[in-house]
Amino acid sequence: MSEALFPVFEVPDMIPEGSEYDNRYKRSVKWDIEKGDFARDGAGRMVECDGREAFMIWCFKVAQTERYACLAYPDSIGVEMEAALEDDDEKTVESMVQRTITDALMVNPRTEFVRDFMFSWDGDEMYCNFHVKGVWWDDIFEITL
Repeated sequence: MSEALFPVFEVPDMIPEGSEYDNRYKRSVKWDIEKGDFARDGAGRMVECDGREAFMIWCFKVAQTERYACLAYPDSIGVEMEAALEDDDEKTVESMVQRTITDALMVNPRTEFVRDFMFSWDGDEMYCNFHVKGVWWDDIFEITL
């Protein structure tokens, strides 16, 4: 018996670092923003969404994720909202929030631009709306935080 003790298989070729990143939008699992969990159908199965909606969900979640707070994410993912909100001047806070959200979303090569920030304040609470455009879309979508 000359069977190998461990299974033998071929190792796939590595993708060279200089190869072009696939910028197309891929479908994913749908996220329910109100519940803060994956969307499920009546049988409890996770629901899929198209690539466009997946990108919109990604933008919303990244804008709500504090950078360095989740060890599962690389350092390039997330916003620095805690640092931005420390200042006492509302205009300074708005400027810092705009910068950190824009920087966080522009990490994705599928993002064409982030702009048209609108801020409103209710005491110590700040509300923020802004527009994002994907690279291959004609229309723009709005995110509210």
